[in-house]
Amino acid sequence: MASLARVSAGRGPDLGLKVAGIAVALLLVELFTRSGLLPERWFPPAGEIYAEFFRLAGGRPLWVEIGRTLLGWATGLGLGAVLAVPVGMVLGSSRTAFRLARVVIEFCRPVPPVALIPLTVLVYGTGLTTKVFLVAFAVFWPMLFQTIYGVQDVDPVATDTARAYGLGTFARFRTVVLPSATPYIATGLRISSSIALILTITEELVVGTPGLGRAIIVAQSAGGTTRMYALIIATGLLGWVLNAAFGALERRVLSWHPAQRQEVAR
Repeated sequence: MASLARVSAGRGPDLGLKVAGIAVALLLVELFTRSGLLPERWFPPAGEIYAEFFRLAGGRPLWVEIGRTLLGWATGLGLGAVLAVPVGMVLGSSRTAFRLARVVIEFCRPVPPVALIPLTVLVYGTGLTTKVFLVAFAVFWPMLFQTIYGVQDVDPVATDTARAYGLGTFARFRTVVLPSATPYIATGLRISSSIALILTITEELVVGTPGLGRAIIVAQSAGGTTRMYALIIATGLLGWVLNAAFGALERRVLSWHPAQRQEVAR
């Protein structure tokens, strides 16, 4: 109870500082625009932007675009994770397999996903498949390496102890390897979530696949600067909500882990 009270007491001032920071930033933008320091043609007053945002939030079209963006984000993220985690488990468990695959990994990993857009459009067209492929390619690498690091970080003493007690390969994997690798995989998933959203929006901006990215381009092309900024705010809020959701899920799933208990205690 005492620790919970300390956490609640600490969150109050922290939340107040965050709200104050946002308020100051909005006030400065409003003042700079109203005073003419920023051209109103390209930087509408913050009050007008947020009025447009709330107007859009009250209608169906914005949520349709958010749903389209989330569909590509979730499908690509899920596909990348499903492919990366098993491969990472194998490469992390076998030094020989890791050495064999290392050259291929080091060649493919530095390739920017946006550089694959022309090829992907040529092969898959401008539909959802292109978005999913690019997102899956982008999130595959952080998920892969986090899984490899998690498997390689298993305490050798714990592995030897399990082997000494006669546990088979699958039992050692379930009781020793998987618990050690899970925090790494969870961190990789949270990082990959942000990367996936960035790639999703980028693909919509460049290729024109339906979603928030295309809505931003359409607003900009039509001269709707206020609407464009409102959609950008929606994109930022979506990223914040997804990151917060993954952080909360990570804390809940890994509540047994010492690092999470220390975080709660602080």
